[in-house]
Amino acid sequence: MKNHKINQERLDLINNLKARKIIITENVYNAMLNVPRHLFLPELDINKAYIDSPQQIGKGQTISAPHMNAMMCEYLEIKPKDKILEIGTGSGYHAAILAELTGKGGIVYTIERIPDLAIKAQKKLEELSYSNVEVIIDDGTLGLESKAPFDKILVTAASPKIPKSLLVQLNPNGGILCIPVGKRHWDQDLIVIQRTKEKYIKKKVCKVIFVPLIGENGFDE
Repeated sequence: MKNHKINQERLDLINNLKARKIIITENVYNAMLNVPRHLFLPELDINKAYIDSPQQIGKGQTISAPHMNAMMCEYLEIKPKDKILEIGTGSGYHAAILAELTGKGGIVYTIERIPDLAIKAQKKLEELSYSNVEVIIDDGTLGLESKAPFDKILVTAASPKIPKSLLVQLNPNGGILCIPVGKRHWDQDLIVIQRTKEKYIKKKVCKVIFVPLIGENGFDE
């Protein structure tokens, strides 16, 4: 695909998400405009990059539909210099959006359990000069206690329950967790939780379908 065609398709998609009031803030609009989604897809699927649907990235994993990326970012209310934890790096696309939102003064720790995906994502993020992202190969359901607390935590796979390990790693001064919760392949809710000291305010946002979150505090492989 020619660069001008790709750029126009990205602009059209993001303007459509804004018109549908899925993208609300200028920060999310600009972040999604700045990240070249097509570079995070397998080469054979580049022509599908700016269709608003999930795409396969290998190893049984997917890159979320752009409207879901936007929605989760809006609910997280990311501010410059936030310390962010992402569970499920996948292609690295959403980590790049998070990096745009938190800026050079912030940091994104993103955990991926599948080494091949983690290595590819790290390489792509480095190629695109996202120096404020650190990719870690590990069980994301345990969080990342050594770097806690986090201002924002994003989970990009569906968990059977809300892992306590993630709740306790939220910043007690307004930290936000966004996580899909439900059955392994269906009946899942996107849940947003905000922490104030030891109080957690939880709300269900909408029905979703994500790949399962595998790990000690998730589903069995």
